[in-house]
Amino acid sequence: MLTILTALIPIIVLTALGYVLERSKLIPETQWSGIERLTYFALFPCVLFKSIALADFASLPSIEVGLTLLATILTMITLVLLLRPFMERRFGINGPRYTSIFQGSVRWNGFLALALGNSLLGDEGVALLAIAMVVMIPVLNVSSILVLSRYGASDKAPSVGKIARDLATNPFNIAIVLGILGNLVSLPITGPALTTINMLGGGALAIGLLCVGASIDLHSLRRPGPALTFATVIRLLIGPLVGAGFAALFGLQGSALIVILIACTVPSASNAFLLARLMGGDAKLMAEILTLQSVVSIVTIPVLLALLG
Repeated sequence: MLTILTALIPIIVLTALGYVLERSKLIPETQWSGIERLTYFALFPCVLFKSIALADFASLPSIEVGLTLLATILTMITLVLLLRPFMERRFGINGPRYTSIFQGSVRWNGFLALALGNSLLGDEGVALLAIAMVVMIPVLNVSSILVLSRYGASDKAPSVGKIARDLATNPFNIAIVLGILGNLVSLPITGPALTTINMLGGGALAIGLLCVGASIDLHSLRRPGPALTFATVIRLLIGPLVGAGFAALFGLQGSALIVILIACTVPSASNAFLLARLMGGDAKLMAEILTLQSVVSIVTIPVLLALLG
């Protein structure tokens, strides 16, 4: 537990600093989107590329990690879909609100997961989380878009071609593919090239956490209702238990188990808010879910990692 808390303290401090910087207006609100784009399109891809290109995948349980996470997210997607009639009948949760519950329950914050993985496990953790991204990003993006198309208030559903283009041009996906190719051909990454990538990657984790903190809006929280409770409990409590169960089924232990738990315990993705706004979801509820999960996860992440890891 002490090791986990020690690894989490810098993450909490940087996230809190991002919150303070945004609320104090030392960095204007309009500039945060540019900082986040820099992190998303340039800095984090460098971390992924280097970690994958230099990883010894022969010694990593890549297939088991991929299958565990695939089974976990498909189970969670099925669970949330099966709960929709109950939510509507018992609590009057309409379509747009349900889409925010769905995204809040099944999606994950890759920035925070990579920072946690790096802090706890180093390059091995980042490499295993890259495997997680290969599995999770396409499934979660497509399922979220389909649910928003079906239950959202907008009639602007993206085409299959648009979805495919978005996946193909996702900078994380590009970095992962290039990293895999580099690994397969034993690409020599040394000297100035390695130094440059390390410098870019070193800034990625810190800046990414500042962006996570800047996105938190405590003023958006109202008294938690059923929708907020559903999304938070499913994401932060049920998801990790399901992930731990499948990890045990596939025989994962040590670093691989920790990576599964990290992927399942971090809050939902911050870009879920943008998708909700663009496709007729309940963007206000999505913002509330993201904020509540970010606050609650400060407690649930170390506790669940200690109990299940």
